[in-house]
Amino acid sequence: MAGTEPQAQQPLPRNIYIIGAQSTGKTTLVTALGEHFAQHQDPRVDFEPPQQLKEVARGVLKSHNFTAGDITNSKSRALELQRLIIEAQKKAEESVSTGWYIADRSALDAVVYARQYVGAAEAFNLRQGALWHVIEERMKAGVVILCAPGGQWLIDDGVRLMPRDQAEWFEIHSQFVDLLAECGIEYIVLPCSIVGLDERVQFVIDMWQRKTFHIQ
Repeated sequence: MAGTEPQAQQPLPRNIYIIGAQSTGKTTLVTALGEHFAQHQDPRVDFEPPQQLKEVARGVLKSHNFTAGDITNSKSRALELQRLIIEAQKKAEESVSTGWYIADRSALDAVVYARQYVGAAEAFNLRQGALWHVIEERMKAGVVILCAPGGQWLIDDGVRLMPRDQAEWFEIHSQFVDLLAECGIEYIVLPCSIVGLDERVQFVIDMWQRKTFHIQ
């Protein structure tokens, strides 16, 4: 109709990746974020609440009969596990029906653990090919939150791989920092000094709003 202004297209909500070393509160945070978005729909985004992608690696461990010990005791098993996790993560992301998601890990996590427990060359090879390119570009378009170690979450649940000590815990965090830089993926560190779950959720929401709505 003449004289009418075209409506501004609503922005696509950015996917959120909560990544980092094991036992840094990632899955708990993703669950809380999912509850927040379900209860507080942002009027600037005309989409359903995000789907939660959780425990992909744990699912691979169970379905392929891996144990956490395989990662440290067998380099060939560790490498195969990380390859399967990358494939499973990509499949999970592409199966989302709500248009966007919050994930408690990324395919990049698998490369970090391959570098840590197998070798730099093997980890580099995991990043070659079209599959990795799709994963990397998707992360670049999303909001990547790197959870820092040092908090209260280092608890052995009998399934996940545990670091030998605090030094290894922080070493794995450094591997994340290095690999994100190598891939050119922007990220924000969620410091362990932010302990309260509500505060951690708000931290992520603030970062997500800045990137989704281009707030300076």
